Amino acid sequence: MKILFLTNKSPYPPIDGGSIATFGMMKGLTNAGHKVTALVMNTLKHHITPFEIPEQVASKITFHLVEVPANIQFIPAIKNLLFSDLPYNAERFITKKYSNKLESLLKVNHFDIIQLEGLYLYPYIEVIRKHSKAKIVYRGHNIEFEIWERLLVNSSGLKKLYLKILVNRLKIFEKAMINQYDLLIPITERDLIKLNKLGNKKPALVIPAGINLEEAQNNIQQKFDNLFFIGALDWAPNQEGLVWFLDKCWNKLLKNFPNLQLTIAGRNAPSWLVNKFKKKNITYAGEVPDAKDYMLNQGIMIAPLFSGSGMRVKIIEAMNLKKPIVTTTIGCEGIDINHKVHAMIGDTPSLFINNITHLLQQEQLAHSISENCFTFVQSNYSNQNIAKRLINFYNKHTT
Repeated sequence: MKILFLTNKSPYPPIDGGSIATFGMMKGLTNAGHKVTALVMNTLKHHITPFEIPEQVASKITFHLVEVPANIQFIPAIKNLLFSDLPYNAERFITKKYSNKLESLLKVNHFDIIQLEGLYLYPYIEVIRKHSKAKIVYRGHNIEFEIWERLLVNSSGLKKLYLKILVNRLKIFEKAMINQYDLLIPITERDLIKLNKLGNKKPALVIPAGINLEEAQNNIQQKFDNLFFIGALDWAPNQEGLVWFLDKCWNKLLKNFPNLQLTIAGRNAPSWLVNKFKKKNITYAGEVPDAKDYMLNQGIMIAPLFSGSGMRVKIIEAMNLKKPIVTTTIGCEGIDINHKVHAMIGDTPSLFINNITHLLQQEQLAHSISENCFTFVQSNYSNQNIAKRLINFYNKHTT
């Protein structure tokens, strides 16, 4: 089967949840013998050159990189606010250059499947319909408007006013996308329910973000005496969660555990957030060269999230490395795990602190959770098995 992926950022290197989910699926499909092509918006934020793609990757996946800056700019944002009905988030990814490259690819290639990786590829459906008979698949990584709607809760003033406008435009944009595709593959069961409520009538299959299980190591060193966080620090939900943890939990934890250490890793942290990290016993590691190597040397992962949507792939990766997780209800959304079995889950400062305390004081509990979460991931998130399910779904609807 020949499959074309449309992406609004490079799936390689797989350094955040979205790129991990996309690249993992691509790898799973190529390993199963299918031909994968990627038409990539090469943005300033996730920029890559062809020389940075290793031969073992480039030999299996054909990359076409289109220079699309897509950076946030003040004047274009103001123009969008005043003179457009489109959400600025989407408008930044609408470009003639990408449309022209897509058209030229479709004129000289036959594809069985064209997969849109996320909402912001929706405007290119018209080009696909004009130049290809391939089945169009919408890969829903999340419910986009929900991310921003949840951020409204802790916003105020002009920021809140702007977010309300953005949420309204995103809702209209997302609803307009419904049923324009042929097949739907949301990342979680919850997202499928949401998309069905928005009006989806097309055949759908939930396909979670997968990982390469061979990356797990039998000799993982388990330690439960420190905390760590890893995630994109320019993503608003991560910023919100970390600020909440630092303001409401960290000092109280230090009173009971004065030697407790917290390490924070992530890219593109704004200066105001870096200043927040300048607290006792906190180390800011910045962007780490290898997320897996970083996590292997850490103890208990914290994932305080109160907004966002879809699923948190970094949590799955950490679970596969036998790292006990302390998170919130939204943090583990889309991952069918249970409190005190696969993770510690709590939404208030007192519950979050108590959950960390239990893991620090009860090594047997920490060990049990780390083993349970490892087994859970091994059983449910294999890229190989996910690729098989996906191809079976595609074959059913293309023959």
